[in-house]
Amino acid sequence: MVWQQVYDPFGSMALSTLLAAIPVVVMLAALGFFHIKAHIAAALGLAAAFCVAVFAYSMPAAMAGKAALLGGFTGLLPIGWIVLNIIFLQQLCEQNGSFKVLQASLSGITNDRRLQLLLIAFCFGAFFEGAAGFGTPVAVTAGILIGLGFSPLAASGLSLIANTAPVAFGALGSPVITLAKVHGYDLMEVTAMIGRQLPFFSLLVPFWLIWAFAGRKAMWDIWPAILVTGLSFAIPQFLVSNFIGPELVDIIAALVSMASLILFLRVWQPKTVWTSASLKGREAETARPAATVEKYSRAEIVRAWTPWLILTVFVFIWGLPPVKAYFNTLFAPKFPMDGLHNLVMRVPPVVPHAEPESAIYVFNLLSATGTGILLSAIAGALFMHYSLGAIVRTFFRTLWLVRYSLLTIVLMLALGTLTRYSGTDTTLGLAFANTGALYPFFGTLMGWLGVAMTGSDTASNVLFGGMQKVAAEQLGLAPNLMGAANSSGGVMGKMIDAQSIVVASTATRWINHEGDILRFVFFHSLALAVLVGVLVTLQAYVWPFTLMVVR
Repeated sequence: MVWQQVYDPFGSMALSTLLAAIPVVVMLAALGFFHIKAHIAAALGLAAAFCVAVFAYSMPAAMAGKAALLGGFTGLLPIGWIVLNIIFLQQLCEQNGSFKVLQASLSGITNDRRLQLLLIAFCFGAFFEGAAGFGTPVAVTAGILIGLGFSPLAASGLSLIANTAPVAFGALGSPVITLAKVHGYDLMEVTAMIGRQLPFFSLLVPFWLIWAFAGRKAMWDIWPAILVTGLSFAIPQFLVSNFIGPELVDIIAALVSMASLILFLRVWQPKTVWTSASLKGREAETARPAATVEKYSRAEIVRAWTPWLILTVFVFIWGLPPVKAYFNTLFAPKFPMDGLHNLVMRVPPVVPHAEPESAIYVFNLLSATGTGILLSAIAGALFMHYSLGAIVRTFFRTLWLVRYSLLTIVLMLALGTLTRYSGTDTTLGLAFANTGALYPFFGTLMGWLGVAMTGSDTASNVLFGGMQKVAAEQLGLAPNLMGAANSSGGVMGKMIDAQSIVVASTATRWINHEGDILRFVFFHSLALAVLVGVLVTLQAYVWPFTLMVVR
């Protein structure tokens, strides 16, 4: 039986929107206000989503259950698989003491915590976003920061804030490539448009990051380094996106930014070194002279970094489309969800013509980024002289450590997938679309909402990319502007999506504190999303020259 989505089941968009928002409100309130454990909050949100889908939107219960099941499988692979194996590598490095050497090597560049944050959370994280995406950068950077002595909230929250500007071009350009492929945008034109929006925030976010960590005065004390970091990322981001394409934007920009910051720090250091690793105002914070750093030989430093260099190589290789395609030819069985696949119809105004939603779970274990991370962890463990038995014991110890985090990710993805197939998230999107001349601003917030709900800029582009195009054409706006705005606005929702927050809490082993992380990052997420909306509105009405093709 084919079921057609209904976006206004009660003939009142206000009432339908309120009902559609219930699952999200339940989950976020449980996490952020009632301090309920993340997996229980996710379960409550999923139960609310099921009730709304079945009783308010008249979705058949069997379909709703299968949509949730499909999302749960997706939570395990690829998302949970990435988290498990990143934490596995982190455990291996902590057990043999290489994290201490890594900390000392970074202090050799600078022992100022603000500058370490720029180097690791922003530059290094952007590289992993460009190579892999899907939670990898937060897991890696939060894990490194906690190993360097940053407080759990600082390591978690600041990794999430830093992982914004690169997201639209993450995983070798997957979000924008998917946007163009699914909804018929010109790939180079929409890529270029994103490249005329995000560089402003690539320059702003490093300043914002240090302000959130250490305060305004401490931020201005290192403004030259922040400016170098932001400009050396923003300029390549603009050039590559406008003249080359989406695939290597983040990787090139991240490498240029990292090299520029390291070279700059050879000739410049702050007058006062910031050595506290806690958020300003959360614990006693003072700026004081640098402490003496323990010295290690070059060989010891190389050995400490080697597992992470191996990880970088494996993640980059696994992110290459030809490599993924090859592994998928070897093993990637597809499992259509009977009773759901092609039986849910999306209808106008979300799409020009009614079309079925596919529901196929692809068990692409070989090509999954998490598999590359697992192999890199094993290779790193062998390099660190772990025995096979010790490797296996550490893996299962890690599995037990992250069991609740994996359950939470499964439930979160089940919730997000159910809202997609039931059409409730589309109802929320349509509420933004009915804002007339203010649509450039609220359409941008639609992208923010999409990522906050789905945990993925790619998924948000699939969900709302068509609606952005239809609404833009109806209002006389440039479709590429609003397609780009969906992706650019979405990057600011990445820091509050439940999946990313769970990844961060797991990487820092700050389990059951997801609500604390959410409360810390929510303001930053909304404020930055509003600024993106203002920029897009200016592009639409004040700076139309930014819409011109420059190639």
